[in-house]
This record gives sequence, C-alpha cells and structure tokens, in this order.
Amino acid sequence: MTNPVLVEVLRGSTVESQHSGAVAVVDASGHVHTALGDIDLPVFPRSAVKMLQALPLVASGAADAFGLTDAELALACASHSGEPAHVATAAGVLAKLGLDLNALECGTQWPSREPVLRAMAGRGEQATPLHNNCSGKHSGFVCLACVMARQAGAEPAAFARGYVGAEHPVMREVSAALSATTGVDVDRAPRGTDGCSIPTYALPLRALALAFARCGAGVGLSDAHARAARRLRQAAAAAPFMVAGTDRFDTRVMQVFGERLFCKIGAEGVYCAALPELGLGVALKIDDGAARAAEAAMAAVAAALLQSDHEVLTSYSHLALRNWRGLDVGSLRPAAALALRR
Repeated sequence: MTNPVLVEVLRGSTVESQHSGAVAVVDASGHVHTALGDIDLPVFPRSAVKMLQALPLVASGAADAFGLTDAELALACASHSGEPAHVATAAGVLAKLGLDLNALECGTQWPSREPVLRAMAGRGEQATPLHNNCSGKHSGFVCLACVMARQAGAEPAAFARGYVGAEHPVMREVSAALSATTGVDVDRAPRGTDGCSIPTYALPLRALALAFARCGAGVGLSDAHARAARRLRQAAAAAPFMVAGTDRFDTRVMQVFGERLFCKIGAEGVYCAALPELGLGVALKIDDGAARAAEAAMAAVAAALLQSDHEVLTSYSHLALRNWRGLDVGSLRPAAALALRR
C-alpha cells in the first residue's frame, strides 16, 4: 500500500515538497475512526510511547513510595530540551532515591535548546546524562528499580545496574506494559535499540492508537494501569513544560488544551496522542521521518478531532516559512487526505 501525502511544503504558492505517511485514529474498543495509509505496518514509535513506558513507575507504587511530584512524573514522559528546570527535576528524582547522575544509563547529550547550549559552552560547562532528553524517563526507571530492589531484598544501586537491558526486571515490566496497552506481544515484535539505549519495538500504528485510546479512556486496561495512565496525563497537564520545553509543540499544545489532549512526539516522524473526552487515540508516522511534518500532521488531526481553530494548532499545521532575512517564503499545509471528520 502506498501511503498518501499528508503534508505539503510550499515555496511561494507552489508545492516544493511532499511528505507522505499514515494515520490511525482508534477508540478504546479497537474500532477504527480514521485510517490513512498502511496502519498495520510496524513502525518504531521511539519516544512517542514514553507515557506507556512510565506506567509501571506509577502502577508499582514506586512514584508514591518516593513522593514524586507532577513535574517529576511529567518529566518521566518527556523528551525535554535540557533546560535548567529539566535538569534540576531529574536530579531531584535521583536525590530522593539517594543516587546521583551516575545511576543513569541514557548517555550524555547536549541540550537541544540552543540558548541553553550556548550559555553552557560560554561558562565552560560540560553536558551530563541529566541533560539527555530522556533523563526523566530514565530517572523513573531507576526509581522503579529501587522499589523492586526493596522487594527483592537487594541493594538498590546494584539492582538498578544494567536496567536498560531487555531482560532486566525493569525492562520486563516496561515491555509488559507495552504489550498490555497495545494488545501486541512485544516479545514477538521486531526489536531495536533506542537512542537512549533501551529496547524499542516496532508496532503497528493501529495498536499504538489503541493503547493511547485506552490510556485516555481508562478502559481495556488493568485497574493499576488505568489509574497510572490517568495520573500521568494529569501530571503532564499540570506541568506541560516538563514534557518538552520552551517553544516546543507538546508543551505549547498541552498548555492550551490541558487534559483534553496528551500528545508526544517520537523520533523519525512519529506522533501519538490521547483525546480522553472523545475516547480516541492517535498514532501517525511520516514516511521520511521529518519532525516538522509530523508536527503539522498532528496539529491538523487534533484541530479536526477537537473542532478547534486555536492559533497554537494552526501555527504548526500552517507553519510559515521564513528565510534568513525574515521574509515569508512559503509555508506548510495539510494535504487533502488530512481533512478528517470528528
């Protein structure tokens, strides 16, 4: 199946480039509301499923055991920009565990927000794993490991070591949550290694949309996972800055829509979202992996489903393109295929 064009890039009024892809909109029962392109082709969702990966952190009682705040739970679902508040929040989680940045196995990454990076370089500072966009998620994994260590009568730091491995008890809990929410046995799915070193599984957009519909509606899940999903969504709505950062799509959209829309970008043009009031989940993939096209498509889908013309959505779905002199030279726009019904 050839995927349809979802987003067009205009130079002036002429189409210069096109981005094809697939979109699945599914309810919690598995009924397909909208299917554009091949929604059964497995794709690596990457960071788009961080909320699903964080379910065991809450469902296990670890979040309560260490008194994690909304900001800390939102950061567990984040691909953050490495801004000072993100770094301090991740460090604060580790401090509650009696550990430090050496417990993180996500690797070192410079902040993606350029002013922060430039300021650090100007002060002669070096990046650490706390600046990694996944440090919140990994701090959550270490928190889960500490509770599991208590239950096993093991020393927490030693138990947590190697938590990124597919067969580590922490990752087994994470993969079990992915299986439970998507309805796919991830142990049978194609597996790769994500940028932050944990396993990533190729799953159909249909299954990913189902998982987010379930997490939004709170049905089709165990009681523990349903409660965890609700708490994580509420945390993200309460502290949306932690999910991404300054001028980032996910933060800006959730600042406006709150609990009406949880959305999360993943690498290589993937987006997932939950729309609780509609009982729908969304998963999309841009074939060429373009992030700005994924944002444009997600904005168009959200606008159609929520019946909203809010500027925060139109600023992405109809993104103005400017050259180095600040002149308007073109724009992005949704292609005809994205004229969705509610």
